[in-house]
Amino acid sequence: MSLSLNRRQMLASTGTGLAVAAFGTPVFGSNAPQAKVASLDVISKQSHLYGGWPTLARRKNGQLWLVWSGGRETHVCPFGRVESMTSNDDGGTWTWPRVLLDADIDDRDAGVLETAKGSLLVTSFSSLAYEDTLRAAEQKSKSGKPGAWSSEKLERWVSARDRLTAEQRKSRLGVWMLRSTNGGISFSAPFRCQVNSPHGPVQLTDGRVLYAGKELWHGENRIGVCESFDDGQTWRWLAAIPTRPGDDHRKYHELHAVEASDKRLIVHIRNHNKKNSGETLQSESEDGGKTWSMPHSIGVWGLPSHLLRLRDGRLLMSYGHRRRPFGNQARISADHGRTWSEPLTISGDGIGGDLGYTSTVELADGSLLSIWYERMKSSPLAVLRQARWSIA
Repeated sequence: MSLSLNRRQMLASTGTGLAVAAFGTPVFGSNAPQAKVASLDVISKQSHLYGGWPTLARRKNGQLWLVWSGGRETHVCPFGRVESMTSNDDGGTWTWPRVLLDADIDDRDAGVLETAKGSLLVTSFSSLAYEDTLRAAEQKSKSGKPGAWSSEKLERWVSARDRLTAEQRKSRLGVWMLRSTNGGISFSAPFRCQVNSPHGPVQLTDGRVLYAGKELWHGENRIGVCESFDDGQTWRWLAAIPTRPGDDHRKYHELHAVEASDKRLIVHIRNHNKKNSGETLQSESEDGGKTWSMPHSIGVWGLPSHLLRLRDGRLLMSYGHRRRPFGNQARISADHGRTWSEPLTISGDGIGGDLGYTSTVELADGSLLSIWYERMKSSPLAVLRQARWSIA
């Protein structure tokens, strides 16, 4: 939604210098929040490999955990694996990458959460999307068409694919979770979960762990929430999120949830339906996730959204902005997600749309650390990038 449209649809002033748009996005005057960026850094330690779709979490002891899909050659390839790094100095330095999951097919988007009991839950999903790319490359190679891959690259991809038969590869498709009860020293074997989303589940104040996501590779590709009562060991389906009239639920993707300080649950949805295409839609629950409101536009173009409740009770959403200015943005809600501020720019120097999946944590001093992936002018492959910033 454009700024001019927001202003045309303003409602009356609330008396606090804040006008609220009909679509639920407030338009601030001179007191609009701004992002004061202290530093921007590339933190990848293997810039010759493509890294994508990260999630950042801050443990109760202050340690930062970062997970992502690494070991890649490009956005879609057969080599993806879930990797992690940790930092004990608020992102000043990071450990060398550690591989947590490397299956026989592509392991993609990685999420991480520390539960109230101190367990670490790491999520991912597997994909065979690279097979279409490889088939096209094989056809070009056979026909001698322009753009054919080198024989070395083609052999590498073919050998990676053919580690398993087609039937075996298909059987490996799934949405996965790994669990650690010793601070990440070791993890369980990956086990199947019911839904997936890039940034994984969230902890609720009633002790449950809630996972808002999408069914992949099985069932009806439902959109909804699962819950765990045993610290992430087992999951059960809780409720579907309704589909807006005229929408196809299969075009809802990459959900993330947060519990507001008034106990409302809020879920953001990446939308690729014709109406509000490329926007973040929002759904709310007033009964602990048993029922959900109809998804609706909040006037935010950008995706996917990561949600965080700050210590002062405000909510923060951070997301990639895949059109000019290419970069990463955030918005603030001071009313439990009912309205959202205009965008705060975390970064705006991108060269294209291969970026985002921004996630944010609040540090002990109240400043914020956001991490995303991005293909930069200085690197042919996507790298991990972080910003230390505050709300001014």
